[in-house]
Amino acid sequence: MNYQLNINEITKILEYNKQFAEDIIVSGISYNSKETKPGDIFVCLTGEKTDGHNFIEEAEKNGAKAILAQKNIETSLPVIYVKNTQTAIAKLANIFHKEPSKKIRIIGVTGTNGKTTTTHLIQHIFEKNNLKTALIGTLGTKETTESNYYDSKHTTPQAPELQKQLAQLCEKDFTHLAMEVSSHALSLHRVDECHFAGAVLTNVTQDHLDFHLTMDEYSKAKRKLFEMINISHWKNKYAVINKDDKFFNEFIKPVSKEIRLFSYGINNNADFQAKDIAFNPSGLSFTLVTSLGEFKVTSKLNGLFNVYNILASICVAHAEGIENSKIISAISTAKEVSGRFQIISTNNSKNPLCIVDYAHTPDGLENILKAAGLITKERKKQNKQSKLICVFGCGGDRDPTKRPKMGKIAEELSDLVIVTSDNPRSEDPNQIISDILSGIKNTSNVTVEADRKNAIQIAVKKALADDVIVIAGKGHEDYQILKDRTIHFDDREEVAKALKLLPLRGSETSKAISSEN
Repeated sequence: MNYQLNINEITKILEYNKQFAEDIIVSGISYNSKETKPGDIFVCLTGEKTDGHNFIEEAEKNGAKAILAQKNIETSLPVIYVKNTQTAIAKLANIFHKEPSKKIRIIGVTGTNGKTTTTHLIQHIFEKNNLKTALIGTLGTKETTESNYYDSKHTTPQAPELQKQLAQLCEKDFTHLAMEVSSHALSLHRVDECHFAGAVLTNVTQDHLDFHLTMDEYSKAKRKLFEMINISHWKNKYAVINKDDKFFNEFIKPVSKEIRLFSYGINNNADFQAKDIAFNPSGLSFTLVTSLGEFKVTSKLNGLFNVYNILASICVAHAEGIENSKIISAISTAKEVSGRFQIISTNNSKNPLCIVDYAHTPDGLENILKAAGLITKERKKQNKQSKLICVFGCGGDRDPTKRPKMGKIAEELSDLVIVTSDNPRSEDPNQIISDILSGIKNTSNVTVEADRKNAIQIAVKKALADDVIVIAGKGHEDYQILKDRTIHFDDREEVAKALKLLPLRGSETSKAISSEN
């Protein structure tokens, strides 16, 4: 579908008190001058490092018909001035694409950890119950559980891309969308004008303090989603909140009485509660306690953190009217998500168990190591020498205060720690490693190897058959950012290569496979 707006229609949308004599038709919205196409209105967004107001000349050369700005500028093109171009671009994109979020039920999932797995579970449950459901998140956009992702630059796309994707999904007759909603997206107004049918909180733990500065500001940014649900046009709206999270009471405050509220948890008396939790090599199980009775839940996923993700998805499915028996049946067939507690195995039983995970926060690392620790504990019943090895680093140009905390967690929950690099960006990798080491009291079981590839190889070489190795931080990512270079790097590939290089581990072929295949 082709979308167009007259420039004077845009002035009305943005409440700009001026009419233009020229009959200018705008056929697109851009905020990157390099990607501006003929007929676009170029929106000058101001970011942490760049300011769109400095790239107007390039946008004009590429065919921009008009400019949307929040600072005084000199240009021959018509200019619409607004107080905030971030909010304006969201409003414009929404109208430009005919308000698509009013035609597809969006379930927004926010939280520090668990967003990706929870949205994938929601999509899986819905799809199993004949609801045509798409997914947007960290891994990209996915139109079915079996289809490939198409890329997204951000966990939550910028408003023009997001509204365009919503419109395209509506054209393809999708009825539901499970979408990750990051704190950045909420703070930077990317999801402004979206009408959410459901809002979900997984948890709030330390992350992104380089952007939000304090935990209160970080939590406040995420609470915006629960304020937005109040003004959504949808009927049958609901909020789903983790009752075990320390910010629970803060998140229920903005939810109006007209919104159905569902709580979930393990340690508190929630609407949907898990008890009798058990873990085994093939996954987990628990008893789901609800006002409608108790139900046995089994899943191929593992780890206590995934119990929470499953509970959140069950709440959402219940809120959308799916029967509990059908929800539980769907949960039992859901596969692991790429880079989320992903087991890289071989057909050689003499090799260690390797787990790749995206854990890049203190809470995330603690959760993944505790889950891996349970597996190690079981292995120790067969071999008392079984140990847990952790390979991790911390990202550069990100919150430095979490580095020593993650070092402390790794030391306390692992038998051997290998500290390495993880997207150092503009920072010195050795300084990041030094920050991590400052949180470790006893370095006798700590190895430092700044080269991540070598670090993975060291872990695999040191490991015995019954050992468990956790490679944390990058998960699904297939790149490494080194200063101004981005190179191909995939933890899953490197683990597979390292396993193939193992000597004297039997004559079987060590072809690495993912347990999700």
